[in-house]
Amino acid sequence: MGGEISEVDAHRWSDGLAGLHERFAHRFARSESRESALAYMRGLLAPLERKNGWTVAEEAGHCGPDRIQRLLNRIDWDADGVLDDVREYVVEHLADPGGVLIVDDTGFLKKGARSAGVQRQYSGTAGRTENCQVGVFLAYSGERGRTLIDRALYLPKSWTQDRERCREAGIGDEVEFATKVQLARTMVRRAADDKIPFRWVTADAGYGYSKGWRYELEQADLFHVVATTRHDTVVTRQALDHPLHDLVAGLPRQKWKRRSCGEGAHGQRIYDWARVEVRPWHRPDRKHWVLARRSIAEPTKIAYYIAYAPAGATLNELIAVAGARWAIEECFQTAKGQCGLDDYQVRRYPGWHRHITLAMAAHAYLTALRAQHLEKGPDLLERQT
Repeated sequence: MGGEISEVDAHRWSDGLAGLHERFAHRFARSESRESALAYMRGLLAPLERKNGWTVAEEAGHCGPDRIQRLLNRIDWDADGVLDDVREYVVEHLADPGGVLIVDDTGFLKKGARSAGVQRQYSGTAGRTENCQVGVFLAYSGERGRTLIDRALYLPKSWTQDRERCREAGIGDEVEFATKVQLARTMVRRAADDKIPFRWVTADAGYGYSKGWRYELEQADLFHVVATTRHDTVVTRQALDHPLHDLVAGLPRQKWKRRSCGEGAHGQRIYDWARVEVRPWHRPDRKHWVLARRSIAEPTKIAYYIAYAPAGATLNELIAVAGARWAIEECFQTAKGQCGLDDYQVRRYPGWHRHITLAMAAHAYLTALRAQHLEKGPDLLERQT
């Protein structure tokens, strides 16, 4: 979606954060922490080159970063409760019965070995193995906009198997190892339990390859189009475990349809698409498909998806859901570029979740404000400033 809010506009509109802040002010026991939270979000939206404790404190008019550091590291407040309030705000402003939940993770490059969850691991952000933290996120995408609605810091086994190291980083003994897929499953389950209005779930192959998660989504009757690998298998009339690439390899030319799966940074993302029905003995009002996306420039380059949907779902609908996955990449880019998602100087587990939650709140605010701006016209800016 085009028309991103500029940094200058975000700074001019930041006073409107007070309304969102009032929703979760009761999560803070003391007035200082309530005021610091609002000042922190305003600092995250300010056009600062770096958005750390010092720069945000200076933007707020503080003598030093002590109040900000207390907010993130020492004062007791309910970050998960704040996130619940932010989700309610997102539903109020962006609710779409046809909405899509999107799962993905992003990396945060770090130095040293003391930050919670840090180790040398693959970072999709960097495209290589780096010393970093990895956060798993859930985004909500609808007709009016897209934003992040849930988060969890991934803790590798090198951490969860060393309880003393965990305690030093503020990680409680009750926090056990969970794979990224397990973290994602918990987030989607929570969104469904909270009655977030959505119709589809999508994710990349790192999550979609999990047959266990796909089965859980199906048992909950949650429609999904999730990426997987060419080595995945499905049930067909011919075999219980049929390789995906074999199903697609013999498709006649007329089965492939050239379609766009949405607009990207360089225009429409156009590919050749085809689908093959699988699991033929399932309930009559639901169907399973293998969806294939073939590069036009490199026809041997094929990506695969598993789809579970209403029996009447069209190829174009499935393509639109598959293409919606890129919306979370846009969320990461905007949240990092305009809301300081990756600009933090906290090492402890609670501090990470607190910073990320307030950055997500700032991003949700920008997204809702942009939706209002597009609907009501440019004069909204004058009313907000």
